[in-house]
Amino acid sequence: MKRHVGIPGLKPPSKSCNDPLCPWHGILPVRGKILEGKVVSTRMQRTITILHEYLLYIPKYKRYERRRRKIHAHLPPCIEVKEGDVVIIGETRPLSKTVHFVVLAKKEGK
Repeated sequence: MKRHVGIPGLKPPSKSCNDPLCPWHGILPVRGKILEGKVVSTRMQRTITILHEYLLYIPKYKRYERRRRKIHAHLPPCIEVKEGDVVIIGETRPLSKTVHFVVLAKKEGK
């Protein structure tokens, strides 16, 4: 059974899983921010580290500065990713001390 996550343009994964924390096959709701980032590490169990790069506008200098942060996200078993892939993540309720996001899809093409 596949649920609709509520984000237009995202296709559900072709594989199926029994993970209750999967936004497609479980009961985990996605709300809040939708971000995009590059996978840096996949060493944890069902959790990956994502590098999110963004621009911040500095009004005093009328310029943008580049910033980056690492975000931990839950990875459902139905989504296959490896280091270097670009993924789309969505905010959810806190799943652990540092995990507040879940992987929604792997972005095709670079």
